[in-house]
Amino acid sequence: MDSRNCLPELLLPVGTREMLEAAVNNGADAVYFGVPHWNARGRTEDFSFEDVRDMIRYARIRGVRTFLAMNVLVFERELQELPEFLEKLISLEPGAFIIQDIGLARLIRAICPNQEIHASTQMTLASAESVNAVKSIGFNRAVLARELSLKEIASIKAATDLELEVFIHGALCVSYSGQCLTSENFGGRSANRGQCAQSCRLPYRIFVDGKEYRETDAQYLFSPHDLCALPKLKELEEIGVDSLKVEGRLKSPEYVAAVSRAYRKALNGTSLDAKDMEPLEVLFSRGLTTGFLEGDNHQELVNGTFSNHHGMVLGQVVKADRGQVIVGLDSAISDAGENATYPRPGMASCSKTHPSV
Repeated sequence: MDSRNCLPELLLPVGTREMLEAAVNNGADAVYFGVPHWNARGRTEDFSFEDVRDMIRYARIRGVRTFLAMNVLVFERELQELPEFLEKLISLEPGAFIIQDIGLARLIRAICPNQEIHASTQMTLASAESVNAVKSIGFNRAVLARELSLKEIASIKAATDLELEVFIHGALCVSYSGQCLTSENFGGRSANRGQCAQSCRLPYRIFVDGKEYRETDAQYLFSPHDLCALPKLKELEEIGVDSLKVEGRLKSPEYVAAVSRAYRKALNGTSLDAKDMEPLEVLFSRGLTTGFLEGDNHQELVNGTFSNHHGMVLGQVVKADRGQVIVGLDSAISDAGENATYPRPGMASCSKTHPSV
């Protein structure tokens, strides 16, 4: 919770220096990024120690907290090299470490008893009992499982005094709290070591009693829509959630800026308009839903007909003729006049027309 104005903390993802600047300059209270080598997003830019130091300094002088994601499972053979590495990181005075491995949490506590640590969502914290268990170990905050409803979050909040963090925007994993083993089993790439192959985004076929089931267009059977909690933001505030977290360390700086700006406006009580909402779908979206916040609705959560960026609906194709596609727009998307044409070198032109009134 942001003590300055009693609003929940707005926590944004950072995968590059440009994403950090986008978050800081568009309303983030805090940011999180991966520790070199030891984080669950192996495909992000691997920051050097000097990068981490400079990014913490950049954020701190602008009043933004920094959390270091170290949310992987640590192998026993790696323990010997960790203490010295941790001591160097702790000397930079990050706001907190985001941890999945209990042994790693205890090691940080042993090195620096006052260092703040947060229990990662990958610990599958989905009950008051589990939240209070990590509190007893010494965690300062619990990042709740994304599969919880508002009612369940409220129930946990009523049964603990530990800080609670909830995901509000971004990708959803088909596996509970990201505890996915398919990437490891299919290709030897462990999701819990930052090497997720996104097996859930691949097409699959359905077989029933040994025969392929063809009476559906659904191929992407394990690919959920993305989460957007803007319609439920007020309820999360009323519950008393301390931190609102956005997923997306693999996204772009533009994505971070747009999402941060939209949620900052909403938290400040400013009504959002189409200019705020359109970038959330255009920059990256698999279709936006409120996820599990309203309870289980698997048919709504997984459409099955696509798995990647979906964009926004422009309208319906009215006519395709002689190298042109005429589209009747659902709403005006620019100030261009009717029947404007956008030619692209070497390609057929694409025309648009406003719908009949």
